[in-house]
Amino acid sequence: MAKLASLSQFYYQRLFSRLVKKPVNEYIKLRRLAKASEALLDKNKRILDIALDFGFSSHETLTRSFKNAFGMTPKEYRTDPVRLNNFVKPQLLLNYTLIDENMPLIVDGIVLEITRRKILSPQFFIGLTAEEPIYQMPGGGETGVDTLGELWDAFHQSKSIIRELKADGDELGVAYPGTKEGYYRYFAGAEAVSNEPVKGYTSWELPKGEYIVCSFEAEDFEHLVMDAVYKAHKYIFETWLPNHKLATKPFTVERYTSHSPNTTNMEIWVLPVTLE
Repeated sequence: MAKLASLSQFYYQRLFSRLVKKPVNEYIKLRRLAKASEALLDKNKRILDIALDFGFSSHETLTRSFKNAFGMTPKEYRTDPVRLNNFVKPQLLLNYTLIDENMPLIVDGIVLEITRRKILSPQFFIGLTAEEPIYQMPGGGETGVDTLGELWDAFHQSKSIIRELKADGDELGVAYPGTKEGYYRYFAGAEAVSNEPVKGYTSWELPKGEYIVCSFEAEDFEHLVMDAVYKAHKYIFETWLPNHKLATKPFTVERYTSHSPNTTNMEIWVLPVTLE
């Protein structure tokens, strides 16, 4: 790989780690595990064949690496599939591309657009919350079980019996500060008719104001929530906002019409604050 990039091995590895935040060998292993986890859902394929297809020398090598990353064996995952925090392939071009507002950008299979949206009165949502260490936040590079996916599953199991929800209202995921240092909270819910509390559920109020909205699309819902959303987050927070000398209020909103397999677009909403 260093030869292809016309660099020495030393400088290639050093530059790769700076750009990707992972050493080359670890990156390769994590991406192989991500691809292997997708293949494991096809029960017609032998685990040994999957191991060999994705660069693992044996069934045992894949099993050991998989368990270290996700806390379960490939066989256990295949028997009882759960959502996983896989290491997402980074899109480095986004780090160096600054788009104007209302101008779409097409890159690496996703479409991004930055706009502004004003809401004149608060909007109310009802759902469930979870709290976990910041380092486990999906898309942050850590592997394991996707606890936020499990939270959404739990909400959807009870969504139909929550009478206070709006018919055809948007769904909302919100990340905001946790109750203790090093943790964050995540709200998963849907639009409600009022801010009246519902026993056993959490209420979230989206404040009025003018929001910066990053809209993005992907080819299907799985790529939307397991890949595109992390690239969009990274772009808006690490590239777009700093280059416009903007910070945000301490919450980040992911908004979509539903978790239907037909949903292929999502929005990230942030309330901007100008840096002095």
